[in-house]
Amino acid sequence: MTSDPDTPCCTPSRPAGPADEAAPAIPARGGPIPADVVAIPGGSALVGTNSPAIAQDGEGPLRRVRLKPFRMSATTVTNAQFADFVAATGYRTEAERFGWSFVFWAQTGEAMSETRGVAGIEWWRQVHGATWAQPNGPGSAAACLPDHPVVQVSWNDARAYAAWSGGRLPTEAEWEHAARGGLGDVPFTWGEAEPDDTDFTPCNIWQGRFPATNTMTDGYFTTAPARSFQPNGYGLYNMLGNVWEWTADPFRIRSLKRQLRARMAAKQGEKLSKGGSFLCHRSYCYRYRIAARSGTSPDSSTTHQGFRVVWDD
Repeated sequence: MTSDPDTPCCTPSRPAGPADEAAPAIPARGGPIPADVVAIPGGSALVGTNSPAIAQDGEGPLRRVRLKPFRMSATTVTNAQFADFVAATGYRTEAERFGWSFVFWAQTGEAMSETRGVAGIEWWRQVHGATWAQPNGPGSAAACLPDHPVVQVSWNDARAYAAWSGGRLPTEAEWEHAARGGLGDVPFTWGEAEPDDTDFTPCNIWQGRFPATNTMTDGYFTTAPARSFQPNGYGLYNMLGNVWEWTADPFRIRSLKRQLRARMAAKQGEKLSKGGSFLCHRSYCYRYRIAARSGTSPDSSTTHQGFRVVWDD
């Protein structure tokens, strides 16, 4: 059983329009490198898979690349860390500048009737006033928990934070190499075992019937703390599930036809995210796998999108 190839992507993109603003300026470097960064060895690294579950996402083929050693934050950037960034720089996220962002329907509460859904994926709602500090909209500051991943941050916002901290966003190859944790060609950061809805919940994803019923077998309805569940072999937390993680790369899909003429289809400037989120379920979005991928416009932000930072050795 895999995701239906005809279902829309699980992450909405902000519509283009004449009112779009230029990407925000990147603040000067000045932030601290976290104390819990993890050293990731370089050398020969695996990317992709020869057994794609969602072939149209460009998950294959499995290939080897050479990587230099780098360091990666053990967790995604937290609300507390992002608050320090905003306090130090006065940075305004794109959700703040646009005045609205995407919120999962069950997080909108009583304001649901006042929101507008995204065509084809109506569980995503346009909520005015949703920002990183009030992720579900006005009055939701209590949902901005200090040790949870920051959300409602666009690719442009994530890139700005990374530069301020002296780092950058990881490439897809770096992200996958780090996520494998030394295990090689495996689908999950913990190995081969498939998560289920009953007794094996190694990461924060959906259990139940998406998008109506989440039984919360894993203990979480939305995000979990950034440092939760068991880390992988390199000591990295929540590389799968919890929140999607922005990478530095554009979202390109290899043609499924002859690779020599490999038409690289880039979806109108979309940026690549990895890892899946708390909204993933095998019946709809089987993207909580190392090789899985998704694309979103660089100015989009949602309640299930975050990021982590890497630093060059």
